Amino acid sequence: MSVAAANQQPTVRELVREGADAISRSRAIDHWMPSLSKYDAEELMAAVLDAELTPALRRSRLTPSQRRRFAMMIARRIRGEPVAQITGHFVFRGLELEVQPDVFAPRASSELLAADAIAFLRRRSAPRVAVDVATGSGPMALAMAHDVPSATVWGLDISPRAVALARRNARKLGIGNVRFQVSDMLSALPHSLQGTVDTLTIHPPYVARHEVRTLPREIRDFEPVTTLTDGSADGLDLVRRISAEAMVWLQPGGRLFVEIGTYLSRKAQATLRAAGLEDVRWTRDSLGVTRVVSGRRPRAKA
Repeated sequence: MSVAAANQQPTVRELVREGADAISRSRAIDHWMPSLSKYDAEELMAAVLDAELTPALRRSRLTPSQRRRFAMMIARRIRGEPVAQITGHFVFRGLELEVQPDVFAPRASSELLAADAIAFLRRRSAPRVAVDVATGSGPMALAMAHDVPSATVWGLDISPRAVALARRNARKLGIGNVRFQVSDMLSALPHSLQGTVDTLTIHPPYVARHEVRTLPREIRDFEPVTTLTDGSADGLDLVRRISAEAMVWLQPGGRLFVEIGTYLSRKAQATLRAAGLEDVRWTRDSLGVTRVVSGRRPRAKA
């Protein structure tokens, strides 16, 4: 290709803009925030270039093979495939995690859950113990272990594939104070931990079974169904289970944190209270949407 012909090719900035426009028209994606289409296109372009999109790179032009790869990635996103599954990785609170299709992909929204749990854990006295249930590829457990290195952290998941991936992420990141275990909820935890856990976290599958078919294709077609619904009529079965079990595993004053859909916030709060947890609180994100509810195991009365 001649220099003149090369200079007529679109720049990286122009290709990102075209990709974002195409993504924004996809009916397979939940466009809950207009800027997400641009974010997706930029993430895919950064993966093609294996570099952060600096101003200089935005003015540059792709090679023919890079353009083909970018176009293929955009096409996959338009069909609904999550960006993390396309690129094979996701950065969660600065930690780069490997992602694979048969394990629930990490969500940026879960960073609010992590921030709440980590802040609480830091205030606890040593020895600190944290447990993350339905850990998936391990973002929550790894974030707590990384940010509170004095803590012992457990990540539990019913899926052996998820646990294997979480262990691989821990090894790659060099995080040694976290253990991952195949477990149905808390069943595989050592009994010696009962009454000693400071922080319990969970991002449960909270979609009611009859609502799964109404989910956007990017979720319905690309995530394991068991990571979307617990099979209950209201989506709160696992929240009820973890709330009851929290009274056994948390130490007095320890706290359960639950990431939940905003439409289930009040019901989730009531569930925590019904189980005996007190000081029930909720945290809203930057859009004013409740994402996390939490409750504390009562302290022993004097």
